[in-house]
Amino acid sequence: MYLVVGLGNIGKEYKKTRHNIGFDVVDIVAEKYNIEINRQKFKGSYGEGRIGNEKIILLKPSTYMNLSGESVIEAANFYKIDKENIIVIYDDMSIDIGKLRVRGKGSAGGHNGIKNIIQHLNSDIFPRVRVGIGQPDENVVNYVLGKFSKDQREVIEKVLAMSAKACISIVEDGVTEAMNKYNGVKIEV
Repeated sequence: MYLVVGLGNIGKEYKKTRHNIGFDVVDIVAEKYNIEINRQKFKGSYGEGRIGNEKIILLKPSTYMNLSGESVIEAANFYKIDKENIIVIYDDMSIDIGKLRVRGKGSAGGHNGIKNIIQHLNSDIFPRVRVGIGQPDENVVNYVLGKFSKDQREVIEKVLAMSAKACISIVEDGVTEAMNKYNGVKIEV
């Protein structure tokens, strides 16, 4: 069983912002596998389904980004999911737009949502799909809560689809295979 978590902030004003990429990817996986994310529990919205023979729980925390660990630990404990089977998808400023990076473990890298998840799980050993949003020329908060330009949006739509495939690959083939397949791929305009 896998818990697939997309990080983001709830509310219409955050829809399609850089910081909500995790929600967008979870929505793509949900659509592909006909999973309705319409239940409220674990301080978030979630739905259950299958990828092949694996049961998956898709979770969108409603705690706001910096408290995402509260939602993740509640769902993981309820379903008794191993940390190694918790996949977290989120935006990453240290990665260029058009790229993603799959990792099996690691530090928070300055991302407060991941920092909070690491604190609550008491571990940094869980797979992640880090989606590049590029470096800001402006205030970081304004940047991550801002929307992509039209040109960037074209690239991001393709990266979101690729990120969903990377999540599916982690479930079906394992983290190493997903890393080999998706790390280093760059989508251009």
